Amino acid sequence: MKVLSQSSRMVKVFLFVALALALVLAAVALPYTDFYWEWHMEGKAKIREEGGVQAQNIKASPIQPASVPAAGPAGFTPQTRLGFNVNNEWEPAIASDLSGHVYVLYPQYGGVPGCSTCYSPTMILQISSDHGTTWGSPTVIYPTGSTSYQVDAQIVIDLVDGQTVYASWLQNNKSDIVVAKSTNFGATWTVVTADHTNAGTDKPILAVRGQDIYVSYDHTQTAYVAASHDGGASFTEVKINQNAKLGWSLGGGGTVTPNGNVFFSWAGYEQNGGAKGNVNLYVSKSTDGGATWTTKVLDISKAPPDCSAFNCGWAFLGAQAVMTSDVSGTLYALWNAGSVAKGPERIYFAKSTDGGNTWSAKADVSNALQGNHHAFPAIAATGNGDVRISWMDARAANGGMNKWNVYFRSSTNGGSTWSNEVDLSTYVAGADLSSYIFTDGFRFPFGDYYEMDIDDQGTNHLIFGEAFNYDSPGSIWYTKGK
Repeated sequence: MKVLSQSSRMVKVFLFVALALALVLAAVALPYTDFYWEWHMEGKAKIREEGGVQAQNIKASPIQPASVPAAGPAGFTPQTRLGFNVNNEWEPAIASDLSGHVYVLYPQYGGVPGCSTCYSPTMILQISSDHGTTWGSPTVIYPTGSTSYQVDAQIVIDLVDGQTVYASWLQNNKSDIVVAKSTNFGATWTVVTADHTNAGTDKPILAVRGQDIYVSYDHTQTAYVAASHDGGASFTEVKINQNAKLGWSLGGGGTVTPNGNVFFSWAGYEQNGGAKGNVNLYVSKSTDGGATWTTKVLDISKAPPDCSAFNCGWAFLGAQAVMTSDVSGTLYALWNAGSVAKGPERIYFAKSTDGGNTWSAKADVSNALQGNHHAFPAIAATGNGDVRISWMDARAANGGMNKWNVYFRSSTNGGSTWSNEVDLSTYVAGADLSSYIFTDGFRFPFGDYYEMDIDDQGTNHLIFGEAFNYDSPGSIWYTKGK
């Protein structure tokens, strides 16, 4: 009995120690969850994200319309600032309809002028009704939801009627994926929760055709899609990668082709917790309304370059792929990828004429010298074979990262040949801009993506972010042209 008693005490001590260790490990591991890894992957913004609502921003006038100058010799207008001019306008999305309206949606950090109850960040909408020549003042798109965290803007036009507007973003600490719909050119909106999770999500991508609305998003290593076939009234969620064995996943682009097939491009990081391991660029396809998915590898990139000197995380400049389609159903993809771990990446283009079963050989579409950093692709297409592309690169920094520009090219034959490059970045004077906007570029990209669209007149509309670093200060800029 004495031996049994000693053994029993040892077991109890062991269980107590094991429990204590488990609690310690849980406390240590708790921060290493969704927001921790997102911070390390994308960056930590102490001023923009942790600064909260600033009183001076609330007191600023909410009446801030904008006018766009005429196009210059290269065919594009000088870049014009949109959004509230209070700094820290972030990650803008853009869409144009067939009636001359252009819509910009973005999250405003640091407080919304005229709104004492708005959270930081709050989703802001700005509209032009004359093909982007003049813009009304920015407004809160969803006042009811503006008291909680809103990020990752998406805005698109229904490809069937050419005028119904859909928007999407993450809300409530990124646990809600919401979809908004307007049938009166953005005057009013109905908002539904496409999916609710118990943990933070990231990178929603919106694709719409008629009554079919799809929004993809990711949660750690898993990619999801919420699908609606009743015009956005209700949604059903499904996993894209059922057997996820990735370190992390990040959405990139999406499109619905005329035959109803839906495609999403996304990045799958093989490892997590640092700039190591390959980044697989995928294109996933559904032919049954999003119920089931098949996935193909578009390209494989090495680990992303280190941009920690600009306060960004290890994946901020990492490989990502965007995609679109034209009226014939041809798919087009544009992406950045690197062949050397942590080295500068290039911009590549490919197309598929058989529904994504096969893709053309990737083509490097940048004229920058080798050894210069490239990131943040944007793409749009119209008609049959009319495809437009854009990206940011740091050729002005000669291998460094402290001077970027936005470039544009177009093709009328599906990417077989391309127009000359056009540098869309233009100098803008201002005391609040002098630290990051120069005569030959801007210091650093602001936001994990930017966007472009094509209107009914064939005009390109682009919206992008420029900043001192990943954190602050930064602003969003618009240009249009042919």
